[in-house]
Amino acid sequence: MGQKINPLGFRLGTTQSHHSLWFAQPKNYSEGLQEDQKIRNCIKNYVQKNMRISSGVEGIARIEIQKRIDLIQVLIYIGFPKLLLENRPRRIEELQMNVQKELNCVNRKLNIAVTRIANPYGHPNILAEFIAGQLKNRVSFRKAMKKAIELTEQADTKGIQVQIAGRIDGKEIARVEWIREGRVPLQTIGAKIDYCSYPVRTIYGVLGIKIWIFVDEEK
Repeated sequence: MGQKINPLGFRLGTTQSHHSLWFAQPKNYSEGLQEDQKIRNCIKNYVQKNMRISSGVEGIARIEIQKRIDLIQVLIYIGFPKLLLENRPRRIEELQMNVQKELNCVNRKLNIAVTRIANPYGHPNILAEFIAGQLKNRVSFRKAMKKAIELTEQADTKGIQVQIAGRIDGKEIARVEWIREGRVPLQTIGAKIDYCSYPVRTIYGVLGIKIWIFVDEEK
C-alpha cells in the first residue's frame, strides 16, 4: 500500500528547513526537545487566552526557535498581528515573562520577535484553525472545506488538498473525507509543499484535519 510520509520531513534540506536550530549532546537532546515543545505550547496558550478576534483563528503560522549557549531566539510568524501587537512592547514582555517562568532558564536570555506574514490564509496552520472553528460551530464539513479553499485561492497558491477524518457530522461510523483543488505533487521533492495536521475537539469526538498546500516549484 502507499507509504505516507510527512511532506515536511521528506523535503528537509531541499525546499524545507528546520523549525528549530540548535545543537545538543545526545544525552541532553531530549531535554532540548521538550523545552522547544514547552515554548511552543506556552506561546499558543498565551495567544489563545488574549484573543480578541471573533473568528477563533489564532493566526500563528509557525514558531521558529534558535538556541545558543546564552540565548534563546524565538521567531513567531503570525498572520493577524492585532493579537500580539495592540500594545506591542507590553504584550511581548508579558509573553517573555510567561515563557521564562515556564522554562525557569536562569543563565540564558530569551528573545521573542514577531513577524507578520503577507497571506495568512496561504498557511496550512491558520487554515486548519479556521476549519476547526467552523466545525466547532456545527457548520457542515463540506461548506467549511470549500470556504477554506476559496480563502487559499485568494492567497495565490497553486494547489490545496484538505482532509477531515473522524466522526464527521456526529455519525456513528468514522470516515475520511477529502477535497483537492489545483495540483498537489506530493512525490516531487522539488515542489515546495506546506503541510499541517490539526486535531479538533468537537462535542461528538476528536476530528483530524490535514492540509497540504502547494506553494511553488523550484526550477
